[in-house]
Amino acid sequence: MTAVPPLAALGPYFATLSGPVPAGFRPLRELSAPDGPLAGRVAEVARVLGTDEARVAASTAHLGLAARLWSVALGAAVATGRLPDLDGARFALPPQGPFDLWLPSDDGPDASPGALHALVMDGHLHPLAAAVRALTPLAAGLLAGNAASALVGAARQLAAVPPLRVPAAALARELLAFPDLAAAGAVTPPGGPLAFRRASCCLYYRAPSGGLCGDCVFTRAPKSRP
Repeated sequence: MTAVPPLAALGPYFATLSGPVPAGFRPLRELSAPDGPLAGRVAEVARVLGTDEARVAASTAHLGLAARLWSVALGAAVATGRLPDLDGARFALPPQGPFDLWLPSDDGPDASPGALHALVMDGHLHPLAAAVRALTPLAAGLLAGNAASALVGAARQLAAVPPLRVPAAALARELLAFPDLAAAGAVTPPGGPLAFRRASCCLYYRAPSGGLCGDCVFTRAPKSRP
């Protein structure tokens, strides 16, 4: 494996902590627990966005959390060939920005598309989507679109590291072929830059200062904003 710079250099979504578990950090699976911090996170996102639409805040919060998980997991997979131990991970959720993530010192198993999908989608993003939908009604396809968009965003960030550009794009394409992501949008074929167009909208355009994301299904924001 070609040596690469620390992934934390790509930004806070890729940064992790190690060593002794910091005080106040909780098991990562509690992020989706009924009594977990998700409702508080959604409420804070609503306040920051200045929206009274719970589904807009819930979708935006979900997209940010998905981006954090994909960044760490995809980054580890392409940089080290191993999966991070998310099952043993612990987190702290600040009011804004990516959550702090502590990982055990030992890596997980060898990275493969199936193992990475099982780790992130089955282990964390499917439970997180269910927890979000328990808070506010959002279409399953919208949340799948968020997961796919977050995956592609992580791969494109990793492309800033030349040795990781090709493996990150290739692995993202393989993951987007899994049934729970395949209908989320259209991805460019191999051989060119990785690009993605969603089949859904994350609803960010409905926030007072929002707009369309680069991969949105819409080419212009709908006029109606009830």
